[in-house]
Amino acid sequence: MSAAPDSLGTVSLAGAWRCLLGILWREALRFVHQRTRFISALVRPLVWLFIFAAGFRSVLGVSIIPPYETYILYDEYIVPGLIAMIQLFNGMQSSLSMVYDREMGSMRVLLTSPMPRWYLLTARLLAGTLLSLPQVYVFLLIARFWGIEPPPLGYVTVLPALVLSGLMLGALGLLLSSAIRQLENFAGVMNFVIFPMFFASSALYPLWKVEEASPLLRDVCGFNPFTYAVELVRFMLYGQIDTQSLLLVLGFAVVFLGGAILAYDPARGLIARVRGPGGGG
Repeated sequence: MSAAPDSLGTVSLAGAWRCLLGILWREALRFVHQRTRFISALVRPLVWLFIFAAGFRSVLGVSIIPPYETYILYDEYIVPGLIAMIQLFNGMQSSLSMVYDREMGSMRVLLTSPMPRWYLLTARLLAGTLLSLPQVYVFLLIARFWGIEPPPLGYVTVLPALVLSGLMLGALGLLLSSAIRQLENFAGVMNFVIFPMFFASSALYPLWKVEEASPLLRDVCGFNPFTYAVELVRFMLYGQIDTQSLLLVLGFAVVFLGGAILAYDPARGLIARVRGPGGGG
């Protein structure tokens, strides 16, 4: 199999657009046929909201901290973290589909395209991010019936944050998928990547409260990219911009995507080392 070209110079813009639409359409069809994926994406955060947060509502409130202008209940505080949880799991599901495609051999068909690998991977990443958006907005609609009512304009201003955080978490999933050889190994990723990222972040507790309990854990949360995805969503859901979170999410997205592109390079990346000599694509 010949390697895909390194640039779009020999491919027309119309061809690049058709390729992007084809990948988007393929991922959308896969998503529609996997109804349990949509349901499970909502069940996880709703369990946290309806059971976990409700149980702590009368015990844990959050004082007035940005972006909130009044004292809020605990269940309102964790909504941005649960939104980021949806996107984190969606990014991991997208990485799982990459491992599946590689095992089934359909990745070979995709890579025979005249498009460069970086473009194909970016298109897959964009498709996965766009698919996470309806899941998030359905969750926000259900949360609104539960009494979680951010400013109406927040449903619009949060959209760029959802796209950026989705790209970052999806790029992390792509990077991880390059190191996963078999589908069975995905459970290990769930236990050692997803859950530590979620719990060691500001998704469940403000960082100042974490620091009161453990300064070391506060430092761990500060190095966690997921923390900044949560805070970016939190601020933009209330019509504000956290500049630090915005810059760090952009930076992490570039680093993770660059690492994934390098890892999927058949000559230099992790795919070549994981597959071993004579391995299939």
